[in-house]
Amino acid sequence: MVVLFIAVAFVIIMIPAVLVLPFSNDKTSGQLTEQLEKKGKSEGKEVAANEMSSVEVAVYRTSAKKIEKLPIESYLSGVVAAEMPADFEEEALKAQALTARTYIVNQLISESRLGLPDGADVSDTVMHQVYKNNDELKKQWGSDYKWKMQKINKAIKETAGQILTYEGKPITATFFSTSNGYTENSEDYWQAEFPYLKSVSSPWDKEESPKFYNKVVVDTADFEKKLGVSLSSGSSIGTVIERTSGNRVGVVDIGGKKMTGKQIREKLGLTSSDFDWERQGNRIVITTKGSGHGVGMSQYGANGMAREGKTYEDIVKYYYKGVKVQSSSKWLNTMTAKK
Repeated sequence: MVVLFIAVAFVIIMIPAVLVLPFSNDKTSGQLTEQLEKKGKSEGKEVAANEMSSVEVAVYRTSAKKIEKLPIESYLSGVVAAEMPADFEEEALKAQALTARTYIVNQLISESRLGLPDGADVSDTVMHQVYKNNDELKKQWGSDYKWKMQKINKAIKETAGQILTYEGKPITATFFSTSNGYTENSEDYWQAEFPYLKSVSSPWDKEESPKFYNKVVVDTADFEKKLGVSLSSGSSIGTVIERTSGNRVGVVDIGGKKMTGKQIREKLGLTSSDFDWERQGNRIVITTKGSGHGVGMSQYGANGMAREGKTYEDIVKYYYKGVKVQSSSKWLNTMTAKK
C-alpha cells in the first residue's frame, strides 16, 4: 500500500523392515534389519527458518532518508503489521506472511534496485512493501501493541521459511486490499502476463471490507484537466468500450480520446479501476468498487475465506493459480553465497 547452520532436533520414527535372504534351509541365527529414520514434517520449515535468521534486509526509510538493516523475519513482522489489520483471522495473517516472505525473497535474489539508494534492498512504501518498525507500531497501537505483535509473530513463525513457487521459482506475490468481486489478470493491469496471476471470483470482499465502495467528487474543470479531455454539453461523458476479465474498466472513450481504466484511476487518484461516474451540475461524481490494483491475493477476501474455515494454504492456492508452498532454503543459500 538477511548462513549460519544450526543443528535441528528431528522427530524420529523408527520403521523396522526385515530383509529375508534366500539362503539354504539352515536354521537362521540372525537377520539383516533396517531401522530407517523418517524425517519429521517440520524439518524443512525449521531449517529454512534458521537460515532466514541470518539473512538481513536493508530497508530504505523514506521519511528519515536512512537505511535500516534487520533480520528478514523481523522485517516480515513489520510488513505484515503494516499491510494487514492484526484483528484479521490467523489463517489470513499466515497467508499474508507467506506472500510477504515470497516477495522479499524474490527481491533479494533479483538484481533490480530501481529507485533505491545504494545499499538498500527495498523501501518502506507501496513501491515494495509497507514496513513499520517496533517503535512506530508501539506509537500507533498503544496498549494493543503486545497482543497484536504476538498474533502477527505467531503467523510468521507458523509459516517460517515457506514461500510460494511456480514451476520451481518464487512467484511475484502481489496482493491488494479489496476486490470488486473478482481479481484481475496481471496482463490486464500491467501488460505482463503471469500464469498464476489470473482472475478469480472473490465474493467475500463485499461483506468483509469497508473499502468495497468509495465515492469521490471532482470539479468538471479539474476532471477535464487531469484527463486531458473536453466534455461536451450533452449528457454523455464517455463510454466504456472494453471491460477486463475482472469486470474492471478496460478502455474508456471520452470524446474520441481512449484511455485504459488503469490510466484513469491513476490520473484521478481513484481507489480502483472499476468505476462509474455521472455529472451533477459542474461536478463529476465518481463511484468505485474495490481498493487496489486487483492483481493477486485480496486481503479482505483472504479474511473472508479464513472465516469460512479455509487454511492459509487454501487461501494462497486459490488466489495464485498452480503454485506450491515450498521451503526457501535453496534461495537463501544463493543469497548467502553472494555475500
